[in-house]
Amino acid sequence: MPNGPNDTQDGQKNLPGRNRKRFPGISSRAYEHPADKSALVALRKLSGFDTVFKALSGLLPERSLRLLFLSDSVRVSDEQFAHLNAMLRDACYILDMEKVPAMYVTQDPQPNAMCIGMDEPIIVVTTGLVELLDEEEMRAVVGHEVGHALSGHSVYRTILLFLTSLALRVAWIPLGNLAILAIVTALREWFRKSELSADRAGLLVGQDVQASMRGLMKIAGGNHLHEMNVDAFLKQADEFEAAGDLRDSVLKILNVLPRSHPFTTVRAAELRKWAGSRDYQRLMDGHYPRREEDKDTSVYDSFKESATHYADTVRSSKDPLMGLIRDISSGAGDIGGKLRDRFTGSGSTNGAAGASEGSGDSPEDSGPPSEPQPGMG
Repeated sequence: MPNGPNDTQDGQKNLPGRNRKRFPGISSRAYEHPADKSALVALRKLSGFDTVFKALSGLLPERSLRLLFLSDSVRVSDEQFAHLNAMLRDACYILDMEKVPAMYVTQDPQPNAMCIGMDEPIIVVTTGLVELLDEEEMRAVVGHEVGHALSGHSVYRTILLFLTSLALRVAWIPLGNLAILAIVTALREWFRKSELSADRAGLLVGQDVQASMRGLMKIAGGNHLHEMNVDAFLKQADEFEAAGDLRDSVLKILNVLPRSHPFTTVRAAELRKWAGSRDYQRLMDGHYPRREEDKDTSVYDSFKESATHYADTVRSSKDPLMGLIRDISSGAGDIGGKLRDRFTGSGSTNGAAGASEGSGDSPEDSGPPSEPQPGMG
């Protein structure tokens, strides 16, 4: 491991000349999003998941997967993509991850990255992503993937890739495909939430909010920074949340279901919110849960944290559907009238009035080795 956050193994200081904090013994619980935790609990409770998980744990060709990247990609090292190797070692140093995962660069114009593997995590980044981002933006991406590794997300990500491919192959089987699709849908729901956790890990490594925002903005709009603005990009997330009526709320849900990643503006808004929170400041001040305490973690406390998060989300959301849930939970009268107004856009409660501004285009998805949505996986 490097001797400090700005040192490479051979002592060269080719990383940014600024002091970044290190988090000795940090537990992944320190940065995991409450929705990530609750979605994973829901996934594990899905009927048939344990059976599938146990079966696939022994059947997935992990050796074949490793040989595939070894034979047809470029392994990051001191001799190849040395700047990425320095970032990788630096990220592991910041998050106090003792074993540095193997990392590969694979030829693909689609900007993407993923962390996969059952026994040991492998990080894969595409050439499209390497060419798109500058050094500080890429540092956040590498930290994002190391965060996945530290949280143990690579196991479920590998199963998701395998089942996505399997679902396509057995699509002609009526009932068998439905069972696989149910698990794939649950895995995608969890994985979208896990991306929010990994974004936080990327910020802890880079410790540059603007670089994290720029990276997400570039993934959405390409390498045209002179044509884009972070503040305007973040306003899109607010507009997306508050747009339209209940019909748009349903379209938002339908649009995101096939995706492996949350919408990019939503990720940026969530990260901005966390970066300005008291929890983030306490973490940066050195107050965070340690891995040595993980065994004593209360499941009840995790549930409570997730429940509190969802309650706060419903309370503060500008989405018309969330506004209706608030009305119902508070016992508001004339629910039928409110439903009519929200669906037709004729009401004005909670800013739900107006014509639909939601997008009806549904992203497509495909199987391994990487899914088509640009982003960090």
